[in-house]
Amino acid sequence: MKLKNLLKILGPGLLYAGAAVGVSHLVQSTRAGAMFNFDLVWILIIANILKYPFFEFGPRYAVATGNNLVDGYNKVGSWAVVLYAIVTFSSMCIFQAAITVVTVGLIAYVFNITISITALSAIVLIIALLVLVLGKYSLLDKVIKFIIVLLALSTIVAVFAAFDIHKVVSPEAITNFTWTRGADVFFMIAFVGWMPAPIDVSVWSSVWNIAKAKEIGYMPKLKDALIEFRVGYIGTAILALGFLLMGALVMYGTGEQFSPNGTTFSGQLIRMYTTSLGDWAYWLVSIAATATMISTTITVLDAYPRVLSPVYQHLFPKYWNKIKNKQILTWIWLGVLIIGSLMIIAFAGSSMGTMVSIATTLSFLVAPVLAWLNYRVVTDKHMPREAVPGIFLRALSWLGIAFFVVFSIIYIYWIL
Repeated sequence: MKLKNLLKILGPGLLYAGAAVGVSHLVQSTRAGAMFNFDLVWILIIANILKYPFFEFGPRYAVATGNNLVDGYNKVGSWAVVLYAIVTFSSMCIFQAAITVVTVGLIAYVFNITISITALSAIVLIIALLVLVLGKYSLLDKVIKFIIVLLALSTIVAVFAAFDIHKVVSPEAITNFTWTRGADVFFMIAFVGWMPAPIDVSVWSSVWNIAKAKEIGYMPKLKDALIEFRVGYIGTAILALGFLLMGALVMYGTGEQFSPNGTTFSGQLIRMYTTSLGDWAYWLVSIAATATMISTTITVLDAYPRVLSPVYQHLFPKYWNKIKNKQILTWIWLGVLIIGSLMIIAFAGSSMGTMVSIATTLSFLVAPVLAWLNYRVVTDKHMPREAVPGIFLRALSWLGIAFFVVFSIIYIYWIL
């Protein structure tokens, strides 16, 4: 694939990266390294490998059929759309709330803002809404490219610099991951839930591929679209490893623990970079991390209305046809998402750690359902034969589904 062609279709893969590189990386990966050193590197690698097929099925289906995955669910049966709708409605507000709380924690710390978390969250969500209304897909597509590159470069440099750090290790602060400690298992489940992202993002990716095709005026070849997606996917996996290494190299064994409070956590995160790179990097890292979380907030706010509109279309076709201005439906979904998220933040916004744990654990528990739905769609009889995944990808899919089911059972066992 020629570089100029890759640059032309580049967008959906980076939007995937924009949705993925957020809470799972800045919060969960860093905490994993700070708590357990390199113990969870293996689970990070396994999660990225076993989740790969289900994320790849998004662009695969979109390019092969010209439709998004929700349309594919409807081809399988209306029950599949209902199942996806239940999963989406039960999780979307807590997901948006968790991401927004991390974002406003960074903003509050970097710019020394002292207003309430709920008020600041409302301001951020309204600004994100204006960005989407005024700029729509094309603006989001352009901004994400710059932000992801900035964070990636600063993180890679910081990781290499961190290897030379001489920290004071306290023997009593050294802990290792163990399967016999419930708290460790619960964290591991939450860690995998959004590593590298919740599987919901696969549906968003399929919608973004359709939007990109409309923007550039043609649908790219399947091979090219998959290369573009893999650029984003592999990049997010490398960044996740980088954040875990940062947590391990800078904080593990020092006795310092990440705070569940969003603003305090943000200060610890940025100090971790300045410890590695020096005080000169404060504003570079602050801007990169804050911009990353803002972009994630905007990306998620963009995604849910995009996928809920086809859900409504397939479940209520009679009412869908009566709506002359389909944009009104998007406004309704945005309103529901923003109001629901702010209600959750008002109730539990002071404990970022709890909100993130609930959201990421919920993602893990619904992962088997969404993974299986994606597999059903791309192997269904309506899928063009030449675009059906090969035997290796199908085998990896079943291995991934089994992984999600087994670990969900382990989680339920510990709960009971």
